[in-house]
Amino acid sequence: MGRSRRSIPEELLLLALDPTTGTTAQPQSLDLGLAGAQLVELALAGRIAPDGDRIAVVMPRPTGDPTLDSALELLRRRGSPVRAVHWIGGPRLGLRQTYLSHLERCGMVHAVETQMCGVLPTTRYQATDTAISREIRSRLDNAIRTGVPPDPRTAALAALAHAVGLGKHLYPGNEGRSSRSRLRDLIRHDPMGGLVAHAVMDVQNGAAAQPRRAPAAGVPAQPRGSMARAAVH
Repeated sequence: MGRSRRSIPEELLLLALDPTTGTTAQPQSLDLGLAGAQLVELALAGRIAPDGDRIAVVMPRPTGDPTLDSALELLRRRGSPVRAVHWIGGPRLGLRQTYLSHLERCGMVHAVETQMCGVLPTTRYQATDTAISREIRSRLDNAIRTGVPPDPRTAALAALAHAVGLGKHLYPGNEGRSSRSRLRDLIRHDPMGGLVAHAVMDVQNGAAAQPRRAPAAGVPAQPRGSMARAAVH
């Protein structure tokens, strides 16, 4: 996998980064979203595929991205497909910081050392190339405005942005209500993105312990179920 292209976890983190405060919006759910974004990136690279509501490794060959390859190796070691909610809900200590540090090394953000409440040392991150963040945001805006089905990467990014609650950060207030609704609707355009987005929301809602029921015979599948069974693009 070439590193000239930004990964979905990196783009999700850049979307969440507040240019004014240097902090990330929705930090707790964002950690879940980054774990889900890794699954989408691995699926797009042909390394994993959905198996119902589970994730199966179909090609264990490394991608060349150390962070993704670490996740791929952990999945391989499971030996059998793992439920997406269990993977996303597992411990991911330091994942957000890993990606922030990578973005800093790539020159896309820079760290600013400051103090919280004038006492506690803390680090904030400012985007160094706002054109990159604008380009990412523009892809979402275009998909929302035009209604044209976006490419799988943009669809997955939109699904994850909705799942972690970035809609109110990106499209705030009453005037952003329709955009937030359309952001949510973009979930249906990428099966893997939809699967992991729903898993992220299930973890947040405490539903990870219960397997998702299959629709009854003769009853049309709801979008969530159909996404979970669909093949990767």
